[in-house]
Amino acid sequence: MKKIYLPLLLSGILAACSEAPAPKTAEPQPIMQNNQLRFPEGNSQLALLKTSPAKPAEAIAIDLPAHLVWNEDQTQRIYAPLAGRVAAIHADLGKSVRKGEALISLLSPEFGSAQADATKAMADFRFADKNFLRQKELHEAGIVARKDFEQAEADVMRAKAEADRAISRINVYGSHSMVNQQLALTSDLAGVVVEKNVNPGQEIRPEQFGPGALALFVISNPSSLWVQIDAQEADIGTLKPGATFELNVAALGDKKFTGRVVASADVIDPNTRTIKVRGLIDNPQRILKAEMLGTARINRNLGQGLAVPAGAVLLRGTQHWVFVKKGADTFEPREVKLSYEGSKFSIISSGLQADEEVVSENSLLLAREFRIAEETAKNTAASNGKSADSK
Repeated sequence: MKKIYLPLLLSGILAACSEAPAPKTAEPQPIMQNNQLRFPEGNSQLALLKTSPAKPAEAIAIDLPAHLVWNEDQTQRIYAPLAGRVAAIHADLGKSVRKGEALISLLSPEFGSAQADATKAMADFRFADKNFLRQKELHEAGIVARKDFEQAEADVMRAKAEADRAISRINVYGSHSMVNQQLALTSDLAGVVVEKNVNPGQEIRPEQFGPGALALFVISNPSSLWVQIDAQEADIGTLKPGATFELNVAALGDKKFTGRVVASADVIDPNTRTIKVRGLIDNPQRILKAEMLGTARINRNLGQGLAVPAGAVLLRGTQHWVFVKKGADTFEPREVKLSYEGSKFSIISSGLQADEEVVSENSLLLAREFRIAEETAKNTAASNGKSADSK
């Protein structure tokens, strides 16, 4: 009995496996009706189309990239005006210095030459002055001619001018009564040594450490810093001098700092299409450090208009469009005008009414379905037209 039923069982299994699965019914596609896209009931794509209501625009927080730098109004960079060798360093990184305090001493043959020129010029002036006084006495006694007296007067004036020039030159770097070649570089303001780029015994040349190159020392007052903000063209009206902003630095967690705008550029960067705005921020505890990166948050009044999510606005050519929900399964394309376009919100100035629902998620999918339905409707109309002509 077992041998008789086994072949029948195997043949039944093979027959069941060879049967083809029933074909799936194609999902009904959306159609065009009066320039509106209507989805059939139960279409799976309807669940993907999320909508948001258009609401009157309010002030929103805008985050802009910010970069902390030294307050240049309270910063001095020390360069070497003459070549020389480092004899002594009197200040180190992080040290507080007073105005006029020496930072570094150089042994400079060039400064020694300037000292020698000043000494010789003073000697020449003293000799010319004595000669002038002697010629004056002789001229008043009628012993020498007036010409010789005037020549002596001219000589003393030239000697005095040369002495003044030579002494003024060395007074720029510190007045010295003897030729010792010792040049001291001092700070012209009180502050903190925030940068030091010199070592003992180092040979210094002006072309190595000059304006536009590396500074020997940077003296600054870290109790206040500048904030360089890259603003968009639309934000410049908000970031006027005197306006306040909130600074956030990721490295400092949730700490917030308040600053104010002090200046803005009159030119747009052609590469980034941004405007440089300078802010000032107090830093009494010196928590903030120069070269930190952060974000400056401003509250911008967006004016009149309706706010919609940025993902709801589509660009076709040069025109902006949104899809408005007209029913549970019907959507209508609408051309709109924008007064503001941001990364999170866009402001529509015309073309939309308050509380109208716009597609905010998967609007590109809806635009694709609209184009397909539009082309299908055109092809159908063209085919019907040809059939009517043939009859």
